[in-house]
Amino acid sequence: MLLTYLRSLRAIVEQGSLNRAAQLLGVAQPTLTRQMQALEQLAGGRLFERGPAGVKLTDAGHVLASRAAAILRQADEALADTRRRARGQHDELRIGYLMSAAEAFVTPAIRALRQAHPDVKAKLSELSPAEQLAGLRRGDLDVALLGQEGGVQAREFYTRRLATYAALAVLPATHPLAGERAVELARLRGELFIATEEEHMPGRNGWVAAQCRRAGFRPRSGPEATSITHLFSLVANEPGVALVPAYLRSFPHPGVELVDLRDSRANWELLVVWHRGKSSAALKFFVEALQRAATGSPK
Repeated sequence: MLLTYLRSLRAIVEQGSLNRAAQLLGVAQPTLTRQMQALEQLAGGRLFERGPAGVKLTDAGHVLASRAAAILRQADEALADTRRRARGQHDELRIGYLMSAAEAFVTPAIRALRQAHPDVKAKLSELSPAEQLAGLRRGDLDVALLGQEGGVQAREFYTRRLATYAALAVLPATHPLAGERAVELARLRGELFIATEEEHMPGRNGWVAAQCRRAGFRPRSGPEATSITHLFSLVANEPGVALVPAYLRSFPHPGVELVDLRDSRANWELLVVWHRGKSSAALKFFVEALQRAATGSPK
């Protein structure tokens, strides 16, 4: 209703007359008058000065009229975009991705998307798992690439596994096992495992606990990290260890060693996640392109 009132306000300003504005809008003049009275009640003051020559805006009316154009333009753009999306038409694909875990897949998929859908612009955002899930739920993202730990929280969306990585042990450089090529996860029984804040990396603590349970023990939780960089720093400076996916093998950080695990079931999955319901042709193509890129990539 407010948008209707604002459109009527703009028409009155442009026409300079209630009568001419009513004719332009195709409504009766009394109806237009009631709309303006209702708008003045909402605004808390008079918007017009009425005289023999027509109507003029008050100071308050000028303020509202100057902003009405931008409000109506944004509303029209939002409605047009909604209609396009309802028909499965998109001119922008908003993609969230997780650091270097997805770079090897996203780059070739974007290249293929540009060739197949040259009118679709790809908007890329490097975000944490929690930020990606929040973006999907707000409607700010169309598709996200995150780990299985975050995927547990994404059951309201479609998900597809892209890749499976082995898990690595992150050890302080001074740890007795730091010099070994590979260790059994069971040898870390009794160690303090650096945890992560659920707000920033949802599900990661559960993933670590699941790997340790398969190895026959329950991990002891240590300090909480807010990011992978913070986690590596805590391992380097605290008496603790951690588990990370193998794609972080080349992640530079002094004071730690990344050691392979001999446990074949200790792994981490990269997922592509998108909204349920009707998907655009560009989104469907992008998901398939990611899958093709992942199939030919080393894990």
